[in-house]
Amino acid sequence: MKLSEIKTILPALENVEFQLQDGTFVPEHFHVTEVGAVTKNFIDCGGTISKEKTVSFQLWNANDFEHRLKPAKLLNIITLSEEKLGLEDGEIEVEYQNTTIGKYHLEFNGKNFVLINTTTACLAQDACGVPAEKQKLNLSELSSDTSSCCTPGSGCC
Repeated sequence: MKLSEIKTILPALENVEFQLQDGTFVPEHFHVTEVGAVTKNFIDCGGTISKEKTVSFQLWNANDFEHRLKPAKLLNIITLSEEKLGLEDGEIEVEYQNTTIGKYHLEFNGKNFVLINTTTACLAQDACGVPAEKQKLNLSELSSDTSSCCTPGSGCC
């Protein structure tokens, strides 16, 4: 989800709720402690240099159990970030500490914002020596053309 998308969604909501992919919710007393621009300059194992820009939201749970972040307040935080940091419209990456700090993509399911698990991958598989994955077939999908099979008495054996 891009920053422009969340800005369009927030005015129509009564509450801001974040949900993990397993269905559990981020406790409703969470804070958005950071909104920022993150630029990652990196080189992959194949030697290709890349640059990636994202918008980072950091969610944090405190012991102020009565706290509730309303959509208008989050929109104000985003607007202030755009003004003060020159924040561009980029993909949102959410940092949230569950058992450890995780990074998530963000989607909206019509009611809640959903934290989508991220994964790592090799960006230069052709240069890194990882063998290509073999194609898996079910035996039932193989051709049932019996003309290429040996039958008793056909003389092919």
